[in-house]
Amino acid sequence: MGTAAAGLVSACARKEGLGVSAGSQDRIYVDGLSFLRGPADDLKASGLNAAIIDASEVTEIVRPDGSLGWIRTFEACDRHIDEIKASTGGTYSGAFIAESGSDIGRTGDLAVFLQFQSCEPIEDQLDRIGYFHAKGLRVLQFTHHHDNLFAGGALEPAQSGLTSLGRDGLREMNRLGIIPDVSHSSEPTALDVAAMSKTPFILSHGACRAIVDNPRCATDDMIRGVANSGGAMGVFMMSFWLTDEPVPTVDHYIRNLRHLVNVGGIDAAAIANDFPMSGQQELRALNNDNAEGVKQYHDWWKSIDASGVPGFDRLPVHVVIPELNTIHRMKLIEQALERDPSFRSSDIDKIMGGNWQRVLTDVLG
Repeated sequence: MGTAAAGLVSACARKEGLGVSAGSQDRIYVDGLSFLRGPADDLKASGLNAAIIDASEVTEIVRPDGSLGWIRTFEACDRHIDEIKASTGGTYSGAFIAESGSDIGRTGDLAVFLQFQSCEPIEDQLDRIGYFHAKGLRVLQFTHHHDNLFAGGALEPAQSGLTSLGRDGLREMNRLGIIPDVSHSSEPTALDVAAMSKTPFILSHGACRAIVDNPRCATDDMIRGVANSGGAMGVFMMSFWLTDEPVPTVDHYIRNLRHLVNVGGIDAAAIANDFPMSGQQELRALNNDNAEGVKQYHDWWKSIDASGVPGFDRLPVHVVIPELNTIHRMKLIEQALERDPSFRSSDIDKIMGGNWQRVLTDVLG
């Protein structure tokens, strides 16, 4: 970012401290999907005890149908997972690579669970799942938006499920102790995983299709599949998939959590981010001006609409909930849940991190 943008971020950071109570944190905070980027001080300021961190590296491409997308190659992801691991002994010395759920809270540092947001770097070589597991990978997402060798993605005109290779890959994840992740997957993919997985699986970051009718959001059947496996789903921060209302609020976020609980039960509900820990950086630089900041998504949105995927016929008008686009989001969500009479204290314990901790421990030990 340029000097002016950086100054705006600093101003936002100063303002964010207002209204966030200081003092001890009684609950475990776990983020279902974030990135290890930004200032090292963010780790402590976030209050997080653990986070699933995307360790994949993406390259932007134009797909054959003309839509915009991303690919994750073996070489790029192999290099980047090593860089993330090295950073926990350097820039991010307040974090460590966790290999089991029991690592959460073992020290005062952030437990980092490494994830790839697609099976693309595996290609057709299943032994690479074991290769990356040996490097610390503990969560593996089948696909990112689009079909690949393993599974059908959410943003395709024709929906498909697990391929033969994908079924073999799922068996290998179950054998090794890697948590299967159906974020960005089609409904058929998620339901195939629900029918076949021998361990709990997750939807690390998403929203509820009953609230926003877009294929990137999870149907009630997908939510039930995750819940019935003993897994969890993290409601994320991308506001155009949280509400169709013109002004996104914390209440819209809580509404998604409430629907998730109503469909899947309290043990399925969790928090996710899908931005760096301090938030969506371009929006922070714009002082969370959604009208201006959302424009960066419009070309991609139009390209998906042109490819024939339903749910993209109207351009989004926002991308973040301004109050939550901050390093203090976990505390703010906790406070919003405490104000809501439909959530008991034990429910909030589970949503803020207890459910992620349970799933990570159930699968990873």
